[in-house]
This record gives sequence, structure tokens and C-alpha cells, in this order.
Amino acid sequence: MSIPTALRSYRVAAWITGIGLIVLVFVAMPLKYFFDTPGPVAVVGVTHGFLYMIYIVCTLILAERVRAKPLEALVVLLAGTVPIASFVAERMVTRRVRADLAPSERAADQPL
Repeated sequence: MSIPTALRSYRVAAWITGIGLIVLVFVAMPLKYFFDTPGPVAVVGVTHGFLYMIYIVCTLILAERVRAKPLEALVVLLAGTVPIASFVAERMVTRRVRADLAPSERAADQPL
């Protein structure tokens, strides 16, 4: 898998995981604790957990491709557990990776 492909996969996983976590924390959890409706937490919680595992895999693949330091990769992995942090981490990682890419690889990653 090339760096642009790994970056694209990571970005999609980061956004999906971030949205899932926001829905879990700001919608499903209040429904459970304020309105005694535990159903959404079960569904959204399991879904977020599954999506977070995909996020972990995509993050580790990207970190390996760009030879990120282990501590940097760990911080990015933990960003998927804090609401809104995955979006911030995604922007920072994307800027850093795109800045490090060769011009030919950068062109392949840009949308048409």
C-alpha cells in the first residue's frame, strides 16, 4: 500500500471514528442516562468499538509507511478515544505527511 493510499484510508477511518464517538458521547449516552433508553448506547458503542479497531489498523499502517515515531503513533491512536480529537489529529497528520511526500506522490493524493 502506498503512502497516499494509507493516508486516504487513515483519513476516512479518523472521520468515521470521530463521528461515531461524537454520536456515542453526545447522543447515545445522554439518552441512556437522562431518558433511560439504553438501546442506542449498545448499538452505537459496539459500532464505535469496531470502527475504532479499523482506525487503529489504518493508523498503524500509515505510521509504518511514513516511519513515524512510536510515541507520535500512540498519540494519534489515543485521539480516537477523545471526542473531536480525531479530527484535530487527522488534520495534523495529513499536513505532515503531505509536506513530506515527494511531488509525484503528492499529485497522486490530491482530488481531481
